[in-house]
Amino acid sequence: MRTAIVHEWIAEIGGSERCVESIYRIFPSDVFALVCKDESVRSLGIDPARVTASFLQKFPQAVKRYRSYLPFFPLAVEQFDVSGYDVVISSSHAVAKGVLVNADQLHLCYCYTPMRYAWDLYHQYLRDSGLDRGLKGRIAKLVLHYLRIWDLGTAQRVDHFAAISHYIARRIKRVYGRDATVIYPPVDVDRFELETRKEDFYLAASRMVPYKKIDLVVEAFSRMPDKRLVVIGDGPDLEKVRSRAGRNIELLGYQPFPVLKESLQNARAFVFAAEEDFGILPVEAQACGTPVIAYGKGGSLETVVPLGAEGRQGTGLFFEEQTPEAIIAAVQRFEKIRDKFDGKQIREHAMTFSRERFEREFREYVESKMAERP
Repeated sequence: MRTAIVHEWIAEIGGSERCVESIYRIFPSDVFALVCKDESVRSLGIDPARVTASFLQKFPQAVKRYRSYLPFFPLAVEQFDVSGYDVVISSSHAVAKGVLVNADQLHLCYCYTPMRYAWDLYHQYLRDSGLDRGLKGRIAKLVLHYLRIWDLGTAQRVDHFAAISHYIARRIKRVYGRDATVIYPPVDVDRFELETRKEDFYLAASRMVPYKKIDLVVEAFSRMPDKRLVVIGDGPDLEKVRSRAGRNIELLGYQPFPVLKESLQNARAFVFAAEEDFGILPVEAQACGTPVIAYGKGGSLETVVPLGAEGRQGTGLFFEEQTPEAIIAAVQRFEKIRDKFDGKQIREHAMTFSRERFEREFREYVESKMAERP
């Protein structure tokens, strides 16, 4: 069986690239990506000689500014010649699933989400990018309209979808009209150790971009001066976040893994206000035995267990609105019940999202779909 893996880009390493790392370990394959950085490819354990980049790789500053070339993405992915492979696995959150295949090939798509800036986050993307008005805005809207048409059409090039969460499976059904098997992505929970002795601070960590809602967490804690908040991460919203921070809030900016790990271990609770497709950081926090206070929508509903739910030991609690008031109320509620959380059981729950589990389930999924073919 000859297998090809198609991914959007291998530049900075994030959650989707960690999935590619595992898929490559299960099925050593040739890899196709719009752009790639050799250093990142090697860090995933992939032989650079097996990676084919698209023509976008030759564009100016392509590895750093690949998002600037969005209108070329469909053309670029369709130029990949994967006709010599029996199985094509697209690892897709934008255009990878649009690779051209023939009737004799099995095309499986592991989907992180339908293209969010063309669908769910369309209006927010235009506002945050300053493209909701003017000539540039009209051009952007035209490009995204074309991308939606292309994206919907290319869903028919996929034989079977797998999704990173039930939340994304529902989005795939709504946008593409296709069913999807849920296989939770791998989390490197073994890199974290349990710490049951918690210190007197709360933690938020994320890239500072609008939909992560770090500004709401900071504003909430600024109204609770008796509670300490530590914030890790940087990004375009950093100054906005800084402007809302009271004296009880410590903004650390970007921090290396050892600092993030120690903070996750020692925090009284991890506060997470984003509506995420899955959400790796809350699982990493739980791997340290740290409870999670999360917005009760999206992937968090599948990774965090509220106290007393279905007779299970809780791993955190939810708030229902993305507002400072809702976060304040959730923290106050947590303070009253925090002694009821058991760090060891929180970690046991996190271990169900391990890399070993993902690789076993993904192998079984691919093998089962191969067996179904005539």
